[in-house]
Amino acid sequence: MCPVLPLYFKVHGALQIVSLIRFLSLLPLVSLCLQSQKQKLKLYKNQTPNTHFSKISISCFVFSFLSSMSTPSSSSSSSSIWVLSNIKLQFFGRIRRFLQSKATKKRYDPSDRFDTAKSKVEHNNKVENLETVQVMEKHKEEEEESVIMLQRTVKMLHFGSWEEKEVAAKEIEKLAKEDVKVRKLITELGVVPVLVSMVASPVASRRRAGLTALIHLADGTYTNKALIVEAGILSKLPKTIDLVDESTTSKLVELLLSLSSLANTQFPLAILDFLPLLRNILEKGSSFDTKNSCLGALHNLSTVLENACPLVSSGVVPILLEVSSIKEISEKALATLGNLSVTLMGKKTIENNSMVPETFIEILSWEDKPKCQELSVYILMILAHQSSLQRKKMAQAGIVPVLLEVVLLGSNLAQKRAMKLLQWFKDERQTKMGPHSGPQTPRFAMGSPVNQREAKEGKRLMKSLVKQSLNRNMEIITQRANAAGESSKLKSLIISTSSKSLPY
Repeated sequence: MCPVLPLYFKVHGALQIVSLIRFLSLLPLVSLCLQSQKQKLKLYKNQTPNTHFSKISISCFVFSFLSSMSTPSSSSSSSSIWVLSNIKLQFFGRIRRFLQSKATKKRYDPSDRFDTAKSKVEHNNKVENLETVQVMEKHKEEEEESVIMLQRTVKMLHFGSWEEKEVAAKEIEKLAKEDVKVRKLITELGVVPVLVSMVASPVASRRRAGLTALIHLADGTYTNKALIVEAGILSKLPKTIDLVDESTTSKLVELLLSLSSLANTQFPLAILDFLPLLRNILEKGSSFDTKNSCLGALHNLSTVLENACPLVSSGVVPILLEVSSIKEISEKALATLGNLSVTLMGKKTIENNSMVPETFIEILSWEDKPKCQELSVYILMILAHQSSLQRKKMAQAGIVPVLLEVVLLGSNLAQKRAMKLLQWFKDERQTKMGPHSGPQTPRFAMGSPVNQREAKEGKRLMKSLVKQSLNRNMEIITQRANAAGESSKLKSLIISTSSKSLPY
């Protein structure tokens, strides 16, 4: 073996170590150069359109630096060159991975996200504008189709056969459901007289189609209602419902309820020829909904004082008194009777009926119907005002305990009216009724023995009635509260009190 080889290998290894130490000592300088190059790239970022400029410039800089570093060592052996080449490759690999990570982060820059969001908003706006245009075009097409349909329907209604008129009436019913403007437009085309003539037809389906179309045309517009009345609908209605089925009767009453709202407008109803029809519907076994609509029409008419005379003359008062005893439809009947009772003719008719005042006293006990209690005690106040005969009839029918019950358990308005009525009965016993309201009775001298005996008797009777009524009412209250154990205590408390504690 050659003695020179060991020396060669020692020198070669030492050179490799020296080259590696030299390269590692220059790494901080390389990092500083890279940082300065990165800052320059930031300054020229907006001016450089090429996205690969940073990668190329940094790579060139590192390559030139490593080349200059390797120049002094060109005299070294081939093994040292191979080691430096390996180190360069590793360094370039790390630089490549570093640049790739930077490019990935730059891809999600906030400005890019803002541009993306802005483009999405613009796209959504374009889509919305396109949809709006499409909707407007569709709506325009539908309007054109409805106009064509309306023209064809009106032509069919005026010049077609009875079967075609019936079909046209059903189409008008559908079109009238859309809008008030459409209803007025249809009415201006002169369809009302034809529909009114269909109502007078003996054919049930034709009559029903005409009634339904008129009901929808009259909905929400007094002008259309007035035009229907002027077309003579009231004189063409049947007088009875014997030859009319239940569905047609319901449509008739619904139309009359709608037209009766003209009573308080500038288009009052000149004639009330349909009152026998309403009375006949209330007398027959119609449904509660039909009767309630019929009572609503009568109530609208009774709000005008001029209509009181024809209403009373038509004989609706006895029927209203009978209907008022039915809880489901009593409210409208009592309201109508209240409007009629303020007139002299209506009051006399109600007073002379055999069901008065027992019917109204019975209604006062309906605790689940506070509105009916208020209306009933209102009618009783009107009947009892300046009428000793009616007060006597009410007292004989046992109104005082019922009024006390209303005072304790009724609504606020019913309590006030009941206390006022009780005040009249109490003042009548004491013969001290004031001249401004209530019954008027002659006065006696306070010092006479007869007056003293009557006053004592009246006080004793009033105390007894108060105790009985309060005991009864407290028993009802305790039963409702399921407090039977405390009933005796409450009774003793009530018995110990005097009539002076009453609010009237």
